[in-house]
Amino acid sequence: MKLGILSTAPKCYSSRRLKQAAEERGHTVRILNTLRFTLELEEGEPDLYYRSKVLSEYDAVLPRIGASISYFGTAVVRQFEQMDIYTPNTANGITNSRDKLRSMQILSRHDIGIPHTTFVRDRADVLAAIERLGGAPVVIKILEGTQGIGVILAETTKVAEGIIETLQNAKQNVLVQRFISESKGKDIRAFVVGDTVVAAMRRVAQGDEFRSNVHRGGSTEQIQLSPEYVETAVRAAQIMGLRVAGVDMLEGDDGPLVMEVNSSPGFEGIEGATGLDIAGSVIDYIASQVNFPEIDVRQRLTVSKGVGVAEILIPEGSDLVGKTLAESGLLEREFTVLNVHQGTKVISNPKGSRVLEADDGLLCYGRLEEMRDLIPQKKRRKRKAKAIKLDPQLIVDLEKSS
Repeated sequence: MKLGILSTAPKCYSSRRLKQAAEERGHTVRILNTLRFTLELEEGEPDLYYRSKVLSEYDAVLPRIGASISYFGTAVVRQFEQMDIYTPNTANGITNSRDKLRSMQILSRHDIGIPHTTFVRDRADVLAAIERLGGAPVVIKILEGTQGIGVILAETTKVAEGIIETLQNAKQNVLVQRFISESKGKDIRAFVVGDTVVAAMRRVAQGDEFRSNVHRGGSTEQIQLSPEYVETAVRAAQIMGLRVAGVDMLEGDDGPLVMEVNSSPGFEGIEGATGLDIAGSVIDYIASQVNFPEIDVRQRLTVSKGVGVAEILIPEGSDLVGKTLAESGLLEREFTVLNVHQGTKVISNPKGSRVLEADDGLLCYGRLEEMRDLIPQKKRRKRKAKAIKLDPQLIVDLEKSS
């Protein structure tokens, strides 16, 4: 395999370890400066130039895109995708995970734990938003901060309001999250490769510091994750569209809470804590995917007019409930049932004997008009009732600010 590592820091630990692991396995590997690419676009022939010369043939690339070059870096990754060169982390996946608000929005529609988060722009709405989180203390985050930079703990509502106002005046967009007191000063980093957690560590902050990042002096220890934490980490990475990721989780009273999904996780801290060859696991996974890669079905199969991929949900009371796929008549129509979602199970290429249940989701490919009459009318989502206790001082503050 010929592998390109996209990085502007060839001498950093992670880049060196990946290169070393690839060479030890007999692969050809080169660290390519992401900023030295030129994208060439012609009809039917997307191409790349590197240092003003046509890029030679590569089997795969591994993006190590820093936050400061996200736009250009993801454009380069996208160009590799258009040239059918395998990458475990797509441009969309990197973009999804890099923006903290965007990643929380994506995760929030799934059954996966996240800290209660709010995004507010108008100063008059800040106090009410903080109260919905349960009041101070709260954690304030700059949307694209890394390594704990731009993460602030506000002990009181007044302090939080002042910090948010200051950051917004500095043209910074911020998130406000409920402070998970039971996990103060510690979190878990799970390193996901493919559909496996290959290593995990607990990071513990130094002294009174509440941020546990290794770059801020936090200590690390190897841990064995429970199945619940493993499943949460893998699902979070997959939801983001990443096959190599560092998933940061808080240990809440009710289970894991995903704090962040990192598309360019560092190797030094977790390899030091666990003693495992994590870089080697990444290289082995990429090599296994080169000749038989996963693809985005929607991108590959939706180019024909009237043909596409859609999910059919079977509601309670449907005539299909209790019937097998063969009995349902679905197999005789102009589409193929690719898989069936039943609870937490996914049945790929289901047989005709598969019995359909209420709330099953059928992922189908074929004529969209053939599927349309099977999709029930969309119901308006019911909001959960939330009881909010406002103290008298807060009411006064709200009235003054309005």
